[in-house]
Amino acid sequence: MAGQYQEYQILLLGLMMMTTGLFCASRAQDPSQLSLDYYLKTCPDAQKIVRAEMECAVKEDPRNAAAILRLHFHDCFVQGCDGSVLLDDTITLKGEKEAAQNVNSLIGFDLIDRIKNQLESQCPGTVSCADLLAIAARDATLLVGGPYWDVPVGRKDAKTTSLELANSDIPAPNQGVIALMTKFLEKGLSVTDLVALIGAHTIGMARCVSFRERIYGDFELTSHLDPTSEIYLGKLKETCPVSGGDDNIAAMDYVTPYVFDNAFYQSLVKGDGLLNSDQEMYSSLVGFATSDLVKMYASDPLAFFKQFSDSMVKMGNITNPEGGEVRTNCRFVNT
Repeated sequence: MAGQYQEYQILLLGLMMMTTGLFCASRAQDPSQLSLDYYLKTCPDAQKIVRAEMECAVKEDPRNAAAILRLHFHDCFVQGCDGSVLLDDTITLKGEKEAAQNVNSLIGFDLIDRIKNQLESQCPGTVSCADLLAIAARDATLLVGGPYWDVPVGRKDAKTTSLELANSDIPAPNQGVIALMTKFLEKGLSVTDLVALIGAHTIGMARCVSFRERIYGDFELTSHLDPTSEIYLGKLKETCPVSGGDDNIAAMDYVTPYVFDNAFYQSLVKGDGLLNSDQEMYSSLVGFATSDLVKMYASDPLAFFKQFSDSMVKMGNITNPEGGEVRTNCRFVNT
C-alpha cells in the first residue's frame, strides 16, 4: 500500500509540473487591468443596482443564487471571465449554451437580462456583462449566508465563443480527481482552489442524469453502513429512476440546500456526496491532498469561507487575453 501511495504522489507531482508549465507558457491574460474603482466615475451605482436586483431575485426564488454562481463559474472556465456563456446562437456564431455541461442545466439568463437593462438605463454602454456576472455571483453568495469579497472589475465582453472549449474545459460530474485537478491547474487554479470552489455546491441542484451513475454505483455499495444514508439514497432513487427522469433534480446539500454553509463537506465525509466528482474529493485513493481539505472545511466553516472568497477572486481574475467590448445586450455582440 505504501508503494502504491508513493506511485500516486509521483503521478500527481508530474501532473502538477506538467499543467503548471502549460499554464505559464500560455498565460497571456492580464488581470492587472481590473480594479475596485473601475466604475467609480462612469457608473458609481453599478454594484448597488446589481445588488438590488439580486436581492429581489433571491427573495423570489433562492435557487437564483446557485444559478448565477454557476453561470459565473462556467463563464470563467471558457476563454476567461468574459461573458461568453451568455451569448445566444446566431447564424454566424455558435454559443456555449449547448455544451454538454450547459445544455438543460444553466438557468438565470433572464435575470442577467433584467440586471443589464437596469444598468443600461443608468449607465449606457458602460458596465460589461462579465463584470455584471462577477458582481452578481458575489451578491448571490452573500444573500444566502455566504462570505463577502471585493470584486475587481474592468472585464471586457468576448466577441467570440467556443463550444469546443466549453465541452472540453468545464468539469463534468462523473470525472475523477486527476481529471479535475488537471482542468483547474490549466486555469492557474490550485488544488486548494478546486476543493474550496466545489463548496458552491452547498446551494446547488443537480439533474438526475448527472448523479444516476453515482446512486446506482458507489453510493449503493456504501449506503448500508449508515441508516440515514440508506434513507437518503432511497429518496434519491425515487427522484432518479434507473431510466427516465433525466431532468429531475436533487439538492447537492440535502441538509441545508438554500443556505451557503459547510454542510456540503460534512456530507462528503459521511459518504453522502451526490455527484461522483464531489465524493471523489474525499473518497478517492488519489485524493489524499483533497481529502484533508474536505475534512478541514467540514469542521471549520470560517476556513472554508475565507478560502472560498480568495479562490473566487482568483478565478474571477482569469481574463480573456483577446479583450473585447461592453455589450449593450448580454445575449449578442454589438453590431
